[in-house]
Amino acid sequence: MYRALIDPAAIVRWRFPDGMSARLHEFDAREGGAFRISLTYDRPDVAGKTAGNTDTYHGHFVRLVPDEQVVEVLAFETADPALGAPMTMTTTLSDTDDGGTLVVLVHDGIPDAIPAADNETGTRMALDRLRALVEAGTPGGPATSRIR
Repeated sequence: MYRALIDPAAIVRWRFPDGMSARLHEFDAREGGAFRISLTYDRPDVAGKTAGNTDTYHGHFVRLVPDEQVVEVLAFETADPALGAPMTMTTTLSDTDDGGTLVVLVHDGIPDAIPAADNETGTRMALDRLRALVEAGTPGGPATSRIR
């Protein structure tokens, strides 16, 4: 499971909500390592936070604890000060009694301009995609891994 959180090939397969796709510009998965990612809406008429129909964000890894936790600080690339504040995203993994993995993803500092319900919905969509990726056995662990 942990590998799917830090593997660039996995990130572009799961870390976006339905109706979007991901493109990595930079991804250095080590503490202090930088990343830059664009999420593009499938529909060209939907406005992105950065330009056109795209949301681009950049940041760095603050903490990487194998098989336990990933902490990232990120910010959207935008001219709108209401959307450009830094946020912290903490993903914590723990084993469940039934052999699965509990994934807890916490966002701190989400700009007020981003509706909490929209962020939650998009996060759930991405986590559903992560579950499917891990249960398929690539990457991040055996096909028997489960997210609860």
